[in-house]
Amino acid sequence: MAISIGLVDLDTSHPQSWLPIIRELGYHVAGVIDHGAVRQPGFAQSFCSEHGIPKVFESLEEMAASVDIAIVHSCNWDVHIERARPFVEAGKAVLIDKPMVGSPKDLATLLEWEAKGYRVTGGSSLYYAEEARRFLDLPEAERGVPRFVYAGCGTDEFNYGIHAYALAHTLMGEGAQSARYMGSCGEQQQIEVEWTGGRRAVVAVGKADAYLPFYATVVTERRVDHIQVDSRNLYRSFLSLVLPYLAGREEAPYPLKRLLDVELSAIAALVSRRMNGARIFLREVALGEKGYDGAAFNAAYRLARR
Repeated sequence: MAISIGLVDLDTSHPQSWLPIIRELGYHVAGVIDHGAVRQPGFAQSFCSEHGIPKVFESLEEMAASVDIAIVHSCNWDVHIERARPFVEAGKAVLIDKPMVGSPKDLATLLEWEAKGYRVTGGSSLYYAEEARRFLDLPEAERGVPRFVYAGCGTDEFNYGIHAYALAHTLMGEGAQSARYMGSCGEQQQIEVEWTGGRRAVVAVGKADAYLPFYATVVTERRVDHIQVDSRNLYRSFLSLVLPYLAGREEAPYPLKRLLDVELSAIAALVSRRMNGARIFLREVALGEKGYDGAAFNAAYRLARR
């Protein structure tokens, strides 16, 4: 029997875009639930009718009793923990769409769940970009060790900007230590993230005047490479690696702690901006520190969609 998946909240374009890939990979979408944070009443039923999905669930608990995996698509990252909790408590696996969380407190909750053995993952699909993986798959003697990365994209600093952080973290690997707000040019911000050994990335995020692709320039001791990601392949690369883990068939592609360093770097950069560009060590970001406001983003996103 195919592994069954429930879709939690239909706020963004991702549920529709991911659905055919999920099915092609051999998984069954058993139903959806939508809390109306973005969509109009009745949208969930219309979505199911259009896409051949059998059920609109009335509660998260009902869905948790009926599926093997939940995918949380809520655009308000501040509700991700409460949306995921019923599934975790039922022993079900959870994929949390990007950004996974926007506060240190929620980040700590996810790490607690991982420590208890629950299968939870998610975040930006850029962590799985084929172009970055092809570069990293080259023999180290040929490509060298990334010492500096410049990565970026447009649109906004966190909901979309998290992709730029993820691409930089993918290329640089584990060991991010600190983040520092460097300043802005127009509405694009520059953030420095430092890794062990003095290796650094500069991430450019925020609104641009036109569409910007996901990009990164990587400098090693041996060569310089420019990577521009083809976004048409991102979702398949992501889902084909994370769904087998959530289904209990394979090991996690990356530890959750490593993935969450992406969000933590962005949160540390926000703290740095409030502190006039002070360097903020990731390990020192306080649990009570105010992060990115998911409710405010949700309100603006809903207005733009409607």
